[in-house]
Amino acid sequence: MGFFTDTSICIGCKACEVACKEWNHVPDDGFVFRATSYDNTGSLGADTWRHVAFIEQPGRARDGRGPGGPDGSDGAASNGGFEDIEGWLMSSDVCKHCTHAACLDVCPTGALFRTEFETVVVQADVCNGCGYCVPACPYGVIDRREGDGRAFKCTMCYDRQLGGLEPACAKVCPTDSIQFGPLDELRARAAERLEHLHAGGRSEARLYGADPGDGVGGDGAFFLLMDEPEVYGLPPDPVVTTRDLPAMWGWAAGAALSMAGAVAISFLGRSRSFPGRSR
Repeated sequence: MGFFTDTSICIGCKACEVACKEWNHVPDDGFVFRATSYDNTGSLGADTWRHVAFIEQPGRARDGRGPGGPDGSDGAASNGGFEDIEGWLMSSDVCKHCTHAACLDVCPTGALFRTEFETVVVQADVCNGCGYCVPACPYGVIDRREGDGRAFKCTMCYDRQLGGLEPACAKVCPTDSIQFGPLDELRARAAERLEHLHAGGRSEARLYGADPGDGVGGDGAFFLLMDEPEVYGLPPDPVVTTRDLPAMWGWAAGAALSMAGAVAISFLGRSRSFPGRSR
């Protein structure tokens, strides 16, 4: 099972953020105005499992001047208000539930596990707060909760799925920007939607995380974006960070065997040099 988030119809209402917090008893974010965006949530974290990003697109000031204005000016007439914004790209971000999940690979306690729905879930009562999963995530999703120390992230409402219900965020989304269902069906639906947008002249539209052949084996939560991934704060070519672990362990084992062999040969040579001491 998975999520398909169509950002082209997201209206930025943040109902998904509220529903996620209410159902999963996720603490508030501190209600801090960050002064960097009209979005006051900031980013995904231990206390933000769904994050609706507002990405401002620079426009022209009302008198026609400003960045990209017809007179080619440098924006001297701009006052930083709403008139300088052409529009917003809005996207409800979430844990990607990677097919090859590095966070799961590095967890020493088994707190992270893959469910029968092929999603990745953290068991808070098993997590020891080591934090290995935090740098392992190629998307920077999982984080440790301040004052608690344990790691938290989206569970794709595992408890709701067990009861035959869709996740809370998808349930409340008024535009069906967040869609939930079998991953194969969602990918087919996303490809059809992408084709429709391209036919309508929206050539910038693209799918992100839908390819099972990418660096993480495809995401269980993928997106239709209306610009490049970097604009949304997403890595353009994510790769599972534990990809080289088997080779590294192989080299380490080879080095250890070589060292053991060298030590054995050294002791053997010493014994032959002093035969009297062997009695």
